Amino acid sequence: MSYTIGNKIALVTGANRGIGKSIVEHLLANGAKKVYLAVRNTASTGELEKSYGDRVKTLRADVADKRSIQALAEQATDVDVVINNAGILASAPAIGADTEAALKNELDINLFGLLNVANAFAPALEQNKGALVQLNSVVSIRNFSAFATYSVSKAASYSLTQALRETLAPKGVKVVSVHPGPIDTDMGAQAGFDQVAPASVVAQSILEALEKDEFHAFPDEMAKMFGEGYKSYADNFVTADLGGE
Repeated sequence: MSYTIGNKIALVTGANRGIGKSIVEHLLANGAKKVYLAVRNTASTGELEKSYGDRVKTLRADVADKRSIQALAEQATDVDVVINNAGILASAPAIGADTEAALKNELDINLFGLLNVANAFAPALEQNKGALVQLNSVVSIRNFSAFATYSVSKAASYSLTQALRETLAPKGVKVVSVHPGPIDTDMGAQAGFDQVAPASVVAQSILEALEKDEFHAFPDEMAKMFGEGYKSYADNFVTADLGGE
């Protein structure tokens, strides 16, 4: 069933820049009533607050801190849509002195952050028959050795996203897994990509996936290439009803 953002209340983690900021702008442009800006640094959302006034509200949140996210959920009990955009890239290879530390750091944010958000907001999303959107990546379905630990963390978050879909869908909650390729963000620059897509394509793909009742969103050209190659497997094994096996 189609799900539109009009008149909904949303919350976006990592909302102050890059993809997160673009998501906020698209939500509001498409009729969202209010958007909670969940960020670690509450001074970083001034531009959005100036542009949108009382249609946005900044709340402090650290997705890696379970207590912080529980407190966040207690302040946003009216939320209809939660978009977990917060993530980090440590860019460590599979073998190296920094590999273990990088992986632990990425798992704290990219995996346990999603776990914290999902657990804290599930009651509100179930009550409001809402939606949970997780920002994963094309590297969640294919490890790139230059970003080995990041790929591992995103593969884990994608696996968890699949479990969340099976758990929450019967309770009326839509779950979307977003898999961008290189995007024009600070993280994209950190990764050293020359050809990048604008963050707006990610935001638009989320709205389209919700409207079309699709689990996967592959926003940009590289992502679409991955999506086409992955489609048969996804249709037959990821989104298919396998009887809980």
